[in-house]
Amino acid sequence: MKILLISMPSVHVIRWIENLKNTKHELYWFDVLGRGKLETLDKVYQITHWKQRKISYLKGEYWLSKKCSGIYKIIQPFLEITANEALEAIIKEICPDIIHSFEMQSCSYPILNTMNKYPNIKWIYSCWGSDLYYYQKFKLHNSKIRKVLNRINFLITDNIRDYNLAKQLDFKGDFLGVIPGGSGYKFENLLVSKMSQSKIDIILVKGYEHNLGRAINVLKALKELKNEISNYKVVVFGSHQKTIDFILNNKLPFQFYDRNELTHSQVLELMGKSKIYIGNSISDGMPNTLLEAMIMGAFPIQSNPGNVTAELIENGINGLLINNPEDLLEIKMKIKKAILMDKKGKFEIATEMNTAIVKKRLDFALNKQKIIDLYQTIDISGVPCE
Repeated sequence: MKILLISMPSVHVIRWIENLKNTKHELYWFDVLGRGKLETLDKVYQITHWKQRKISYLKGEYWLSKKCSGIYKIIQPFLEITANEALEAIIKEICPDIIHSFEMQSCSYPILNTMNKYPNIKWIYSCWGSDLYYYQKFKLHNSKIRKVLNRINFLITDNIRDYNLAKQLDFKGDFLGVIPGGSGYKFENLLVSKMSQSKIDIILVKGYEHNLGRAINVLKALKELKNEISNYKVVVFGSHQKTIDFILNNKLPFQFYDRNELTHSQVLELMGKSKIYIGNSISDGMPNTLLEAMIMGAFPIQSNPGNVTAELIENGINGLLINNPEDLLEIKMKIKKAILMDKKGKFEIATEMNTAIVKKRLDFALNKQKIIDLYQTIDISGVPCE
């Protein structure tokens, strides 16, 4: 079959495509954000550099796009080729059997009008992160989400919460199951890296501080626990500038890395050395960094928006759940509890549990077969492009 994948450039999409390496499908990738080529299989035909102007750039256009995005989107089709127009041209050229979009706001909203023009093309949507949980709270987004889900034929999520949410938001199609955002992990490679790392007294913190990430709340808690954590080294990775500024302005003795300073393999190596991992946000799906921390043997302390993290973590047993990511007192208490568990030697039990969980749910070969099979279950009889 012809499968057209639509996404932003992402390591998760690259890993997803890798699962289809030895299949006979014709694979196409549409660079919906216009950011350039994807480092992926040679067999994937990549559709990039499609953004073109219809008229010359107008003074004040950029300002309008940032300050009055609603108005800008109305006039945008008169200024430049839109994702809807580009997709329609692609459909007319290749007539895909299946269109698979990854993510909602940037990769599914922009193609809805064209997908409605071609109701016979089967549409798979992979729900990522906060696609539904966070954006459903906003009236305009709620309406857009419902319109997309009403057209979607098949849904994939990385947790049960989002499947239940999708049904509440007018999804009437078929659920293809829970699969990690980037598919599975090759444990044989990661475990070699894990075994080569000696555990050090590191508290590793994810440094996201933006509309969803709340790293600074963790850093505030650690600052107030300076006596309790005196035997630990605090390392912050993936740090936004606000996070870095907080560390520097408060003269905290924490090591930090910015958003692009470490490769994915270097982050995994850090996790393999760390005793405790902390991730804190007001909204997320099943965090990939949480999964990776579990694989690499770091004891996880993770926020639990919408009870997603609780699908994997039993509070106080194989990790600790932050129920209110804005509550410094709760975060402090969870860190203190983790330190006490470390002193009592309970991390070994948690690591054994987490290793069993991730091997069962995140194995690359297992999820690869799920991904191959899910496309085979879809009936593509008929004429998709009429």
